Amino acid sequence: MRNLEQTLSYSFSDPSLLKEALSHPSLSSEVRPAPADNQRLEYLGDAVIELVVTDFLFKRFPEQPEGPLTKLRASIVSKPGLAKVATRIGLGEFLLMSNGEASSGGRTRASNLADALEALLGAIYLDTGLDAARRVLTRVLEPELAVLDPQFAQVANSKGRLQEILQKITIEAPTYQLVSENGPPHDRIFTSVVTWGGKILGTGSGPSKKVAETEAATAALESGIWK
Repeated sequence: MRNLEQTLSYSFSDPSLLKEALSHPSLSSEVRPAPADNQRLEYLGDAVIELVVTDFLFKRFPEQPEGPLTKLRASIVSKPGLAKVATRIGLGEFLLMSNGEASSGGRTRASNLADALEALLGAIYLDTGLDAARRVLTRVLEPELAVLDPQFAQVANSKGRLQEILQKITIEAPTYQLVSENGPPHDRIFTSVVTWGGKILGTGSGPSKKVAETEAATAALESGIWK
């Protein structure tokens, strides 16, 4: 866990908070007495992240009205968005989970990663307060914050942006297809592809069909493969 603290440039005063933030609920099936899992910290961290990002956007874009700011915030604090950040900082390798969860891909599962990142920020908030949580969060979100563009917020989401771009080229709209559905009933992972002009533009996964389609559209936007 010391390596994770180095990545975050933050050292916990209370290491038990870090352990709790990294503890997946599945541990209760193998460890007795059951350790505290990260669900309560996730609940707290969700609010901390939303507050910090809201404050950042409010100050960064003083001329923008509520609508675009809300959409910009959603692009950052969504579960898929947070999972990407968690993947970038290698959070999955530090998660404490049952052998069964780990063997079924739990360390790379988007829902686990997003939840753990939220729990981590909740733990930092409890450990030393909001200022520390703000410093850590803005550091790990630096790539996302650096490229924020209010013009993109005028489109509801990645699917809308992709359709807008492609329909400037031809009237044909992109289509989405569910290609796989895996995981237990309480934690399904859906994978979708977006196609256009007979070509696959992007693939995405998430805890719902809607999220998977949005992630596929995001991948297409990042690749620019239609150009």
